[in-house]
Amino acid sequence: MILMTALALGMAAQGRCTALDTRLPRPLAGWTREGRGLDTGHAAMLPVRGGSVEAQIAIRKAGTVGIAIDRAGWIDAFAAGSPRALRMASERRGPRCSTIHKILYYRMRPGTYRVTVNRLKGGRAKLMLTHD
Repeated sequence: MILMTALALGMAAQGRCTALDTRLPRPLAGWTREGRGLDTGHAAMLPVRGGSVEAQIAIRKAGTVGIAIDRAGWIDAFAAGSPRALRMASERRGPRCSTIHKILYYRMRPGTYRVTVNRLKGGRAKLMLTHD
């Protein structure tokens, strides 16, 4: 019985994270660096006002762009001047043992886009872009 308990505790410990954000995949390596503005290569802490965040992004190369966030929220992306949100290509949870809550992916062409995040709680939200 003692051996079974020790074995169960050992297996449970393997499932826990001892450190966060230390083994992020290459496209998310910038998550631990803070920068200005929403871009690839670094994360940005943006002020939440009225439960929302809004940012402009410039896409230079067509492809699938991910928007990573550290908390629950409703993320939309809009082409410049368009009132209609882009259709999301896919969504994923953040990597195990990271502070990334989720990543939403959109197919984007070069140009300027507006990103909005709604239904946020707290004073700041951490976001970052990834590009395939």
